[in-house]
Amino acid sequence: MPEKEPQSCATPFRTMIGGQALIEGIMMLGPEKKSIVVRRPDGGLEIKTEERKLIKDRHPILGWPFIRGVVNFCTSMYTGVTALMYSAEFYPEDEAGEEEPSRFEQWLDKKLGSENAMSLFTTLAVILGMAFSVGLFFVLPTLLSGAIMYFFPAVPLWARNVVEGATRVVIFLGYLILCSKMKDIRRVFSYHGAEHKTIFCYEKGLALTVENVRIQPKHHPRCGTSFLFVVIVVSILLSSVVFAFWQFTNPWLRTLVHLALLPVVVGLTWEFNRYVGGHDNLFCRAVRRPGMAIQRWTTFEPDDSMIEVGIEALKQVLPKEKGKDQW
Repeated sequence: MPEKEPQSCATPFRTMIGGQALIEGIMMLGPEKKSIVVRRPDGGLEIKTEERKLIKDRHPILGWPFIRGVVNFCTSMYTGVTALMYSAEFYPEDEAGEEEPSRFEQWLDKKLGSENAMSLFTTLAVILGMAFSVGLFFVLPTLLSGAIMYFFPAVPLWARNVVEGATRVVIFLGYLILCSKMKDIRRVFSYHGAEHKTIFCYEKGLALTVENVRIQPKHHPRCGTSFLFVVIVVSILLSSVVFAFWQFTNPWLRTLVHLALLPVVVGLTWEFNRYVGGHDNLFCRAVRRPGMAIQRWTTFEPDDSMIEVGIEALKQVLPKEKGKDQW
């Protein structure tokens, strides 16, 4: 028989706390603190907690609607890559011993210092990651549709927009499915499930115990995967409107237009997701459904040890003032 869900001790709510799965760990972002909890090879927990410094507090204009979406996306990328690199330090590829740093690494460490060198590596990793994503999900579909137009010049331009958009969705889904088949990535996706379940348990007002977290759903409506999918959908719709007025046929020119529209797409999508995440009506549930379906490839059932990591990571970022983290 399935376990009976315990009664909530508080009124259910939506929290602004979010997280990210890491290598054998989870990062949680609260309104005041950020925590990283990693399961060490010896079975213990490595806990790192620090105060959050929001850029909008220093530059209020960056917190304005639409602008804040682009800023939050970029800072989330940087924070996420930094956390991934930190968690990877506990599981080096060369388990026989630490490799000697290269001459280039030694030079950077000498010239910049270890912290600045790490910041540089993280920034480069973010830039390369974004370049890969833009190339895979924006440039490649544009070039493929351009090839179709080259061999079939009679195809109308609106059909090219459809092919380009469909190709983008297929590549995105194919990429997620392939990643989910990799053993190491699948384990990260199980930590993703632990993150979702822990947040669900907290939002229901239940005590943060392994038993209570285990029975929660693993698919969460405010998942970052859903955000990326909506980014692609919004980019398809927006570019279709733009190309309906300015009928560019050159694939490189179309690629430049896509790149120019990307900040607009991210800003619009962030505001849209913020609204959908904060409301529960027929429209919002319908819009969330595709993103929830995609999580079947990015979120798997965690074991109890993963759930323990999620619980500890969430506890570290809970605000002192009750309700400060509510949507």
